[in-house]
Amino acid sequence: MTGGQLKLKLQITCGDEIAMGPGKADLLDAIAAAGSISGGARALGMSYRRAWLLVDTMNRCWREPLVATQPGGAPGSGAALTALGREVLAGYRALQRKAAEASGAAAWNDLAAALRACPLEPTVTARPASA
Repeated sequence: MTGGQLKLKLQITCGDEIAMGPGKADLLDAIAAAGSISGGARALGMSYRRAWLLVDTMNRCWREPLVATQPGGAPGSGAALTALGREVLAGYRALQRKAAEASGAAAWNDLAAALRACPLEPTVTARPASA
């Protein structure tokens, strides 16, 4: 029987918020390519509201905003990554590459071999009564 899938997911937290993770990094890439939050959201099949909430979280978590916006409609409107946004995105992608390199390490292989393909059924069916 083959073991389960071992996968690393990098998340950078700020208090209880996720300041950067794979989805937020993808959104930053999409905003940079599209030149707007709405265009980035469309490229990822995400609602504008969801994208805006993710951008707001990122902008609140870092020492400076990662995305700068100009109100829509006029020339020069839209969104762009700030210098810090480009720096954080590049640093995060570098960490992802380093994590991916670990997939051939002996410890990775040992953990993957020890992991079940599927979890066992729960042994506890009811929550124990509190004392």
